[in-house]
Amino acid sequence: MSAVVDVTVDGTRSPLGIARIKDIALGVLRAEKVRHAMVSITLVSPARIAGINKRHLAHRGATDVISFSLGPTPGGASSAVVGDIYIAPDVARKNARRFGNGVREELARLVVHGTLHVLGNDHPDGDARVTSPMWRRQEQLLAKLSPTGRQVATQ
Repeated sequence: MSAVVDVTVDGTRSPLGIARIKDIALGVLRAEKVRHAMVSITLVSPARIAGINKRHLAHRGATDVISFSLGPTPGGASSAVVGDIYIAPDVARKNARRFGNGVREELARLVVHGTLHVLGNDHPDGDARVTSPMWRRQEQLLAKLSPTGRQVATQ
């Protein structure tokens, strides 16, 4: 497997370390049998993710995670999955409190969630998202890869 995951912190702090974030993303790639990938994960402030949200998705306000699948590189079976993931730890902290999760588990969920989106998975909006196949897979992977190894509450 030639997977590269680069994690950058831009203007924010995270209780989940860079090495752990990278390990979680690599764990998702392995579990999903992705042989070649180049994934960038950037931890950003609420203001920065709100700007990305507005500019690229035409949505207002800060969100917890935004993913962009840039598509596989040319090369048939040896092509690489390429994608960018932006996570706002401050928004994750608020959501963790709201849903009764630990912030580390919430950040781990966002890494798994973003990585699954980069791999082409999607879910419906609204209440149906927590019963979608992507969400169920996310929770399975989270239970296996989360810092505490425990299943966490769903949103």
